[in-house]
Amino acid sequence: MVDKIHVKTTINGLPQEFLVDPFMSLLETLRDVLNLTGTKEGCNDGNCGACTVVLDGRIVDSCCVLGAEIEGKTVETIEGMAGPDGLHPLQQAFLEEAALQCGICTPGFLVSAKALLEREPEADEHRIRYWLAGNLCRCTGYDKIIKAVQKVQA
Repeated sequence: MVDKIHVKTTINGLPQEFLVDPFMSLLETLRDVLNLTGTKEGCNDGNCGACTVVLDGRIVDSCCVLGAEIEGKTVETIEGMAGPDGLHPLQQAFLEEAALQCGICTPGFLVSAKALLEREPEADEHRIRYWLAGNLCRCTGYDKIIKAVQKVQA
């Protein structure tokens, strides 16, 4: 039997400390250890983007990162987007533009779009599509998602 690994990290601005199995993914760690179930599992092999989080300022597929690897790092998940005053403007725009249906891909799109707009607030449609290319949607198509991101820019 393999011993669990002690991890200290910051998730959504809050210090966290927990034990994790050495081969447990960050996705499993978030959902099963920390009860942060907003990050979704789609493919579990890094192809769909449903599990996208921000790790030390970079978007990553949490299914491809080990939970133990976040020791001393900062993680931002969908649970950290809304503030005490309500939804993040991107979340509100997704609602207003009907940019979601089943909801599996939505957290990953939101986390990725937020990361883009923090880096490139004036990104054009081509850049938005390029940035979100790692996120797949099987329900809505992409036009409403792109419109929602552009609406936040306006």
